[in-house]
Amino acid sequence: MLGLTIDHVTKRFGSFTAVDDISLAIEQGKFVCFLGPSGCGKTSLLRMIAGLEQPSEGRILFHDKDVTKLPAHERQFGMVFQSLALFPHLSVGDNIAYSLRLRGQDTKTRDARVAELLDLIRLPGIAKRAVSQLSGGQRQRVAIARALAQEPRLFLLDEPLSALDAKLREEMQVELRLLQQQLKITTILVTHDQREAMTLSDLIVVMAKGRVQQVGTPIEIYRNPVNRFVADFIGLSNLIEAKVLDAQTVGFDDHAVLVASMPAGLEAGAAVTLSVRPEDVRIARTDAANGTLSGAITFIRDVGATIEAHIDCGGREFVSVMAPRDWPGGAVHDLVTLELPPAACVVLPE
Repeated sequence: MLGLTIDHVTKRFGSFTAVDDISLAIEQGKFVCFLGPSGCGKTSLLRMIAGLEQPSEGRILFHDKDVTKLPAHERQFGMVFQSLALFPHLSVGDNIAYSLRLRGQDTKTRDARVAELLDLIRLPGIAKRAVSQLSGGQRQRVAIARALAQEPRLFLLDEPLSALDAKLREEMQVELRLLQQQLKITTILVTHDQREAMTLSDLIVVMAKGRVQQVGTPIEIYRNPVNRFVADFIGLSNLIEAKVLDAQTVGFDDHAVLVASMPAGLEAGAAVTLSVRPEDVRIARTDAANGTLSGAITFIRDVGATIEAHIDCGGREFVSVMAPRDWPGGAVHDLVTLELPPAACVVLPE
């Protein structure tokens, strides 16, 4: 069942096009991340969905009803801003109950709803506490509870975890995902953090320069990027300029690399980019160039759970990441051979 439909939406600010002819169909109950660098249009798109901005062109539909011109307060969408926007002069309970009071609910009903939401976000019994007494993670949860108080039909989040430190941010990512799965509410999160998007989402919408680059599940986006931008933005990747040799091979310098599949329509001689994730680059100790590629180790970083090695192959640098048990041993300047498994080699058209 479709929840939200974005139909050829464009947003211009004067001569600048922030969102350029985007169409998306989001199923009910899914957690979707709009992912991209600063200035890619993801927040502008979210604000149009919320009703805080009007599209220059196109329509926004919710459950097949056109809500493009509907004011924000009539859409019954919940939103959490990057700044959280909690009222510092109100208690935790009054912050959460703010929208309920505006709708005329009586005190008993409001208090019961506040208690229910505080239990939901695992902060029971703090309704009378001042916002200034809360930690960063607690404020985050209160902001989420306030947005959920009105039982929104759609939940919108604009980089709400960006101000948290790394450890707390990862904890809150898990909390947010578990909460969304429990409530089964359609949720859209704007983020520039690819790790956050991979952790939280059922579906990722990768954006750049106001346009959608790719839509897919986290594993689809990671394993099968459609272009160089996506391969480079999502995680780490070895990106090598190459040319098509035949239907199963690409070449660069004097090397030929087998690939499991080739995009349709590419002929011999076509310029492409070869993408290989660091965890798929296999290293073997050798003193001879008898592997797929040979080179010298230039840098090693051991962070405990993984070992990262940089290898110079005739002026081209490759990065390999592996578990300690797979590390063949070695030091800077040692000669090694690299193997690029065909199934891990993704060919990206220019």
